Amino acid sequence: MAKYVELTNENFDATVAEGVTMVDFWAPWCGPCRMIAPVIEELAEDFDGKATIAKVNTDEQQDVAVKYGIRSIPTILFFKDGEMVDQMVGASGKEVFAGKINELLS
Repeated sequence: MAKYVELTNENFDATVAEGVTMVDFWAPWCGPCRMIAPVIEELAEDFDGKATIAKVNTDEQQDVAVKYGIRSIPTILFFKDGEMVDQMVGASGKEVFAGKINELLS
């Protein structure tokens, strides 16, 4: 079973440096964040070996959240080879996230 990657200030840049990465900025107290958590886990399974699915707890990793100007959560950032190429704010469906990942993989 594939699992998403927990990102920290220390491993963020190295994790997003290669390939396609979807990063969910969230916090434990955020209702919409908890709502999409199962979707994030499913995406980690679905894209295992193709793309990296990751999460950043904004309460614990504030430096990364500040670096990317995260003001609302959930915020989802999409990276390709270390460059941020897309961003979504708010909860969305699995199909929407998967569609964006597939676009970046093609």
